[in-house]
Amino acid sequence: MSSSRYEPSWDVDLAPLLSCKLCLGEFPLEQMTTISQCQCIFCSLCLKQYVELLIKEGLEMAISCPDSACPKQGHLLENEIEFMVASEVMQRYKRLQFEREVLLDPCRTWCPSSSCQAVCQLNETEMQLPQPVQCPQCSLRFCSTCRADCHSGQACQESLTITTFLPGENSSNLKSKKDEAPIKRCPKCKVYIERDEGCAQMMCKNCKHAFCWYCLESLDDDFLLIHYDKGPCRNKLGHSRASVIWHRTQVVGIFAGFGLLLLVASPFLLLATPFVLCCKCKCKRGDDDPLPT
Repeated sequence: MSSSRYEPSWDVDLAPLLSCKLCLGEFPLEQMTTISQCQCIFCSLCLKQYVELLIKEGLEMAISCPDSACPKQGHLLENEIEFMVASEVMQRYKRLQFEREVLLDPCRTWCPSSSCQAVCQLNETEMQLPQPVQCPQCSLRFCSTCRADCHSGQACQESLTITTFLPGENSSNLKSKKDEAPIKRCPKCKVYIERDEGCAQMMCKNCKHAFCWYCLESLDDDFLLIHYDKGPCRNKLGHSRASVIWHRTQVVGIFAGFGLLLLVASPFLLLATPFVLCCKCKCKRGDDDPLPT
């Protein structure tokens, strides 16, 4: 009778795990995705969710590397995006890219008819003046400035708040009052912004510019929202007075805290200054001394 001795196997996969900068998890190489432009690497699930979120919100012309400290400031290529997202998400991305290109192109505009989404070409020699445009698809004639019916020799309507519409939008869809227009342009980067609800303090997702929705005045330096205490936008913020007072209390408290910290630390800084200068002088004098022979 023979007996075989059991020998345990130590063949363990020792492949190193890679860390994802988004979720801080560690994964094997086959679960990671590398961005070709900058060689930054992330787990495939995090990168997919990041790309889908940006496409859903339409934040950027090009999807940048999610690492804010990326040394090369890389962007994802179109084939990389198409590989990781579903087909309907990719179709939305391509449509948003094309719409952005048309909106930023001064020589092209959308047909204002709600049943037509054709792109119309403008005359480059008369870009600064209102000009009649005829849609190549539905033959509609309209004004290039106010989007209304062609009105040669007459001034454009002043009630319209934007000069270029998204596909399928018509001037009749906008309300007559300027304050109630659902779509306006950022006063800084001219990107279109739609306001469904919320307060009147807006921040452009493209350039991070803060402004008032009603008068388009800059609010970048108005931390206390004093703009809504007077003038035509008084009490139009959209928040209760108590919430505004609480917001101002928090802002003042933050600045007061920093001021108090600086006030407390200033005597110690003044006392420490002579010692720091003395140490620097000694170090400099020591460097200037000749080497001992």
